[in-house]
Amino acid sequence: MKVKVIDESHEKDLEDEINKFITEKNPDIQDIKFSVSTSVSGEEQIYCFSALIMYK
Repeated sequence: MKVKVIDESHEKDLEDEINKFITEKNPDIQDIKFSVSTSVSGEEQIYCFSALIMYK
């Protein structure tokens, strides 16, 4: 079992990176975990979209 962590600041970028990983590696995916977190810096809200891909 191997894992790949992908982290992006926009959900579309995360989609693109996951699709790129799948296309390039053609992994036997066992599971994908998705997470979104936010933080505030001054008046700016910062998003973090991440995925943990478990594959063989």
